[in-house]
Amino acid sequence: MPTPAVQEFDLIVIGAGPAGCAAANTAALLGKKVAVIERSATVGGAAINTGTIPSKTLRETALAFSGLKARALYGVDLSLRREASVDDFLRHERQVRTVEAAQSRHLLERFGVAVIQGSGSFADANTVKVVHPSPPGGISLLRAEKVIIAIGSAPSRPALFPFEHSRVHDSDELLYLTAMPRSLAVIGAGVIGSEYACMFATLGTRVHLIDGRDTLLPFLDSDLSKTLASEMTKQGVVFHWKENVVKCNAPRIGAIDLTLTSGEELAVDHLLVCAGRTSPTAELNPAAAGVGLSSRGLIPVDEHYRTTIPHIYAVGDVIGFPALASTSSEQGRVAACHACGSNFKQTMSTVLPAGIYTIPELSTAGLTEAQVKEKGIDYVVGRGDYAHNPRGQIIGDKTGFLKLIFQSSDMKLLGVHVIGELATEVVHIGLIALMTGAGADLFMNTCFNYPTLGDLYKLATTDALLKRNKLGRDPSILEEAGW
Repeated sequence: MPTPAVQEFDLIVIGAGPAGCAAANTAALLGKKVAVIERSATVGGAAINTGTIPSKTLRETALAFSGLKARALYGVDLSLRREASVDDFLRHERQVRTVEAAQSRHLLERFGVAVIQGSGSFADANTVKVVHPSPPGGISLLRAEKVIIAIGSAPSRPALFPFEHSRVHDSDELLYLTAMPRSLAVIGAGVIGSEYACMFATLGTRVHLIDGRDTLLPFLDSDLSKTLASEMTKQGVVFHWKENVVKCNAPRIGAIDLTLTSGEELAVDHLLVCAGRTSPTAELNPAAAGVGLSSRGLIPVDEHYRTTIPHIYAVGDVIGFPALASTSSEQGRVAACHACGSNFKQTMSTVLPAGIYTIPELSTAGLTEAQVKEKGIDYVVGRGDYAHNPRGQIIGDKTGFLKLIFQSSDMKLLGVHVIGELATEVVHIGLIALMTGAGADLFMNTCFNYPTLGDLYKLATTDALLKRNKLGRDPSILEEAGW
């Protein structure tokens, strides 16, 4: 077979997830000739096709089908879940996913990025070999001065679990359910496991959440973690802390039997394994390019996202924490600008928000209360409850709250933590304050629309000021005072 001709580009991006698309589009806008290689027929990576967008869409569908919001508002169950099929449940997710993938591809094409389907690996430090799915065995060679690796990650599949079984799932496969589970065991109480546990519990599925730790999402501020655990328990989620699965028996027909570390046995209809994610870096043939890997198979990078080979960059899940769609996109833009010699975007944001789409939703930015204590900072906490906010009452959220952590000396904001409806939107006000080094004065001098959840910032700030001045009043008084 003759050697294929080499196609020349300024920049090659391997992977068309959030990081890869952002990098490719940025470089193209900077006037570079760019190619992006994607093994899937659709672009968008896990964020659009199997993870972020699908799971968040399913969450909204679950809330609608369960009638949860209606029950909070009217005290009645308007749910149609007993009649809803799994196709009904997944229909909106499929529609949203299809539209988002099409829009992502349209942007790449609009900016002049060449989208090449196939599996990319290094032939040398500047050449990428692409094996195409059609025709089978078809090969292309691409060469560029700069390369950005953005291959993302996939769910880990521990050998203990028979993933070939139709009712044993990883978080990607869950999108292809053929029947609504009557009962579900979720292995791993991380972000993904917790989100899906809430989703199915809301729909009436009996959910068991199994984890070897003893705290839910321990990286969160403890007030959020405790509140979320309490709310999930009310939804019917059964926690099995300090437990691991040591045996899994999954017959073709009948219950899946699990044996836990303690000897406890569970019989469930379906099993979801959320055991972390791994990046297939070995498939890149990194040695051919001289790219080094960590002991965990991740790619070490510097502050510009350069690997051990200066003209090869890596961004997104493949470099490890925080491995979020939002941060990965920003990393892609920073790497592309540096690779193209542009100063347009040189660094990542100094404060990164985290959004978790459990039920209730939560979001956080800045320091937790425990971290402030560890640093020895004298601080004061202000809290604004959704129940004391008119918009919170309108939407029927009785348990949500905004927690603000200020430095006592000058009331500079140190951390913002929200749990409740639209938490991932509410957090952005505090995020901007953290980015600009602002504090109590900003919130007290801002006029918020009425009635809005944004006004929680004034409520929480006033609560903190009262505590700082040792007045110790009940925050509900603030609402009566017109704050």
